[in-house]
Amino acid sequence: MSLKRLTAALILAASAAAAGNIAPRDGWAVHETSKPYGQLLEDVKAAAKAGGMGVVTQAGPTKAAAARGITIPGNRVIGIFNNDFAVKILALSTAAMIEAPVRMYVTEEEDGRATLSYKLPSHVFAPYAEEGGAELQALADQLDHRFARIAERAQK
Repeated sequence: MSLKRLTAALILAASAAAAGNIAPRDGWAVHETSKPYGQLLEDVKAAAKAGGMGVVTQAGPTKAAAARGITIPGNRVIGIFNNDFAVKILALSTAAMIEAPVRMYVTEEEDGRATLSYKLPSHVFAPYAEEGGAELQALADQLDHRFARIAERAQK
């Protein structure tokens, strides 16, 4: 490994450690777990399927960084949604569909445990409330319940 790459890897590793755990914040659910990263990642995907939702997208920098010789903690964003909600939301607000799929975020902590966090769907769709009205709010609330059940199943 070149000195330049080694320096970059050390800076990134220090930055990741300094960034720390995801802190609770308005509009988010944050669940620290005792599960290892890989297990929580698989459990989230299985829980989404069991909850009638689909894994639509997945993205994370961990493997790409490793291919560059840089080790960072596990980090994956999982986009979760289903067509029933998509069609209903689209009928209420074309603009709101930019928020689909709603994402869950699995991050690896320094000790190997993983955290599951996500923005509440009601928070994600709130900017479209005037356009989508009470029906959009009701769908977002339903999604809040589904995402809470996914998180609960994934943590077991």
